Amino acid sequence: MKTSLRHTAKPQRRSPHYVNDRSRPKTPSSGEHPRRRFLGLAAGAAALPAVARIAKAQAYPSRPITIIVPFPAGGGTDVVARVLAERMRESLGRSIIVENISGADGSIGVGRAARARSDGYTINLGGSNTHVLNGALYSLPYDVVNDFEPISPLVTHPYVLFARQTMPANDLRELIDWLKANPNAASAAVDTAGIRLITAFFLKETGTRYFRRWLRTLATCRCPVSRPRLAS
Repeated sequence: MKTSLRHTAKPQRRSPHYVNDRSRPKTPSSGEHPRRRFLGLAAGAAALPAVARIAKAQAYPSRPITIIVPFPAGGGTDVVARVLAERMRESLGRSIIVENISGADGSIGVGRAARARSDGYTINLGGSNTHVLNGALYSLPYDVVNDFEPISPLVTHPYVLFARQTMPANDLRELIDWLKANPNAASAAVDTAGIRLITAFFLKETGTRYFRRWLRTLATCRCPVSRPRLAS
């Protein structure tokens, strides 16, 4: 093993009147190397934009949020939207606007939501009718799969078959028998693609016939299955 020793030169004193005499750079008192200090400051500066983005995200929402309901006021979807809006207002501390934009099986309102800015201030309350069946049945100006980001499931609801008290049937079996014995003597209200699919399936499975009436919303109809008044 070889070792080497550095020879120490004898210190030489300079004259204080030497013209080209320069003072040596001062070493930081903390002992921190200038390059390390620069790198630390640069890293902190690079982190500032990320901190600003996080602070901006934490400030959401900074203005009212609009919930687009693709059906008229008074229907089941509208009721869910207004209950949801009240809960959101209490939780977020911001105004929640419910906007009813109906028509074309809900595709007009959904299209409005698809054209809105994707900033989180316009959300759409839809279901299997607007975001599944409409995409399978119609040619839409938007993509029900790629133009929307699902947020959360809200409610599930069953479909109930009911009729006027003047209907002679007392249960489903008697209703089917009556419809077979009286073809096209009854009518059913239809307001969405889902109801249309259910009624078409019912007709096929039971071998019955009845009229289907198209309505803007079931909220305007008091009896989806009704027996027409026969002239005497």
